[in-house]
Amino acid sequence: MTRIMSFIAAVLFAASPALGQDTEGQGSRTPADWDVHDRERPRPMVVSPAIPSTDQAVGHAPSDAIVLFGDVSSPEGLSVWESFNGDPAPWKVVDGYFEVQPRTGGIRTKQGFGDVQLHIEWSAPMPPDGEDQNRGNSGVFLMETYEVQILDSYENDTYPDGQAASLYGQYPPLVNAMSAPGEWNVYDIVFRRPRFDEDGAFVSPAYVTVLHNGVLVQNHEEMTGPSGHRSRPPYEAHADRLPISLQDHDHPVRFRNIWVRELE
Repeated sequence: MTRIMSFIAAVLFAASPALGQDTEGQGSRTPADWDVHDRERPRPMVVSPAIPSTDQAVGHAPSDAIVLFGDVSSPEGLSVWESFNGDPAPWKVVDGYFEVQPRTGGIRTKQGFGDVQLHIEWSAPMPPDGEDQNRGNSGVFLMETYEVQILDSYENDTYPDGQAASLYGQYPPLVNAMSAPGEWNVYDIVFRRPRFDEDGAFVSPAYVTVLHNGVLVQNHEEMTGPSGHRSRPPYEAHADRLPISLQDHDHPVRFRNIWVRELE
């Protein structure tokens, strides 16, 4: 019996994908195996996103969450956000959502966060305008450093590690679960921050899990360092808690129903 079980285990091990390989013919998911923004990298398969049972204008956060943007009929608006220079956040608040005001700069939370569960809903402009990276572009930056890309990737080709729900410049999403322009997309992100010792030496990397419209697209991926454009910079010591930021990439992307749960 022991010989039989050993044989079965060997067969199963041989048939399983190697570390860093996926099961959809995309090749290695290890960033070191690809040039950054390599347009020859295999594209994620397109799948239909999950359809929620309800479509409330503004959803409800869990009771233990910190609401970063909720019911905008209240006077708070973007009061928990600010410009990078500390001025009030300049983006436009409308009934039920807020919108990037192009060329006004990104915004960030006044509060810093480390390990978190983050829920954020966003919508690419309708009608769509532009192509490739110049279409519905923004980004969610954990700790102002580690980016989950926002982009209108609905029937819009770009480099795979820069499409919607990619860990920018490192990991394409497992699949493309993008909703059509003008419809709402939902990101549920679980983020574990990198660790540094008291002397600032690197101890362990950041890990990111992302569900896009209810579909798992990043499965506890190990980030190689901060997000970078045409680069993969190494880790550098930083504080244990830093703001969450949203990018102004000159496109009027909309956001609503944003909340975070601290997991430290």
